[in-house]
Amino acid sequence: MTADKYEKIKALLNSGDSEEIHRGLVLIREELPNITGDSARSLFEMVSALFYIDLLDHPEHAYVLDEAVGLVADFGEFVVPILLDNLDAGDMKAQLTIGHAFGRIGEVAIEPLLESYKCEETEECRIFLVYALGKIRSSKILEAFEQVLNAANSENLELRDTAIRALGNFVEVISPKDLPVENKKRMLEAIQVSLSDSSAGVRSKAIRSYGKLARYGHLTPEEKQKCKDTCELLLGVDNKFEWDRAYIVRKEAQDALDCLEDCED
Repeated sequence: MTADKYEKIKALLNSGDSEEIHRGLVLIREELPNITGDSARSLFEMVSALFYIDLLDHPEHAYVLDEAVGLVADFGEFVVPILLDNLDAGDMKAQLTIGHAFGRIGEVAIEPLLESYKCEETEECRIFLVYALGKIRSSKILEAFEQVLNAANSENLELRDTAIRALGNFVEVISPKDLPVENKKRMLEAIQVSLSDSSAGVRSKAIRSYGKLARYGHLTPEEKQKCKDTCELLLGVDNKFEWDRAYIVRKEAQDALDCLEDCED
């Protein structure tokens, strides 16, 4: 890549105009097959700097941020340790976007994410590691099941919330025949505990994940009935009048109940 083209890309990505940023990303994608080493890392750093865009302030940049996430994944495996280091940056916007980038990178990121989780001492970074694992759409995510099950029992509210949500994402991509009985049993136990959590957010993620177990064929007829009973209890339609007071929990319960009824059709 010529120095002139490098400077042109740099200027475009530093622009405040979405179309110019888009043009810069297109130029980088054209160069990807031909760059290695320091050139690749330099361009990667330019692209990943876009992860710090605040979409609440600049919603017009949403599509270029999504392009940047996909482009980062296409740089290859060398970006994985760099992204892991960047999770310590403390910028929540960037951390969430890095999680999505790991989802695009896919199964090659699972082992590094798990190793980082084991070594990580701060709960904040563990939250985003679990979040990233929950974005990976591969059946190999089963490797992360035990760690995330343990996270669902954390004393940290955000870690519990993120973990119970991630478990629901896992069962979307893991075949029922490949999910060990013990793992399903522990997930069901974690869901029951989470349904009594003081946080409405945790409770809503728990009933959503319960519904996903049904939707993706992981529940026996008896387990489906128990899930249905739970949904009806949360909605207050079982004549026990013990509904959940949080609207978001009742909404998720209704979605899960609708899914259960569709499964019966």
